[in-house]
Amino acid sequence: MQVSNLREQTLAIVRQSLVAGEYRPGDIISAAAMASRLNVSNSPVREAMLELVSQGILEVVRNRGFRVLPMSDHDLDEVYEVRLWLEARAMRELAARKINVESSRPLAQLTIEKARAEEIPEFLDADRSFHLGLLAHLDNTRLSRIVENMRDQTRLYGIHALAAAGKLVQTSEEHLEIVDAINSGDPDAAEAAMTRHLAHIRSDWSSGIAQ
Repeated sequence: MQVSNLREQTLAIVRQSLVAGEYRPGDIISAAAMASRLNVSNSPVREAMLELVSQGILEVVRNRGFRVLPMSDHDLDEVYEVRLWLEARAMRELAARKINVESSRPLAQLTIEKARAEEIPEFLDADRSFHLGLLAHLDNTRLSRIVENMRDQTRLYGIHALAAAGKLVQTSEEHLEIVDAINSGDPDAAEAAMTRHLAHIRSDWSSGIAQ
């Protein structure tokens, strides 16, 4: 995963650790321990942790560090609804404006390759880039920031089991359908393709999240 500075490196490592199951809901992450792990000062680590606090992923525990927050069924419902309202409508807008998103096809293919190889961190990086890349065509930084935040809040603790069951490949292949639907210029098809894709948040994907 490409990172531009120590703060981003810390964010990347914490996110990957959550996915890998190294940190579970209720676990305490020590900023000092993370700084030692990265061989950096505490400052960039604390900045990264506080950003995750603002995103609703961690909470501050005085004199101890940062606790990983659980995600309830209600939380999942909210994340799904927000992403559905924003992303499905965004795909409709891309198609309506006849915006060509062919440049996103290589990333869509990459998510399939990484899913098949069960290379989870690499899959997540490509998946993140694919979704945010589509939104970038609309040139709305607030929209992209909100969706990015919602994605981070949906911690896919069960992603390895989904990969083993082959469901990760299925969801990845839907990325190609989204690209094709947008490029067809059919707003209804583009919106429907993203709606089907996001349904995994509340079904297959969410079933792996620890409560």
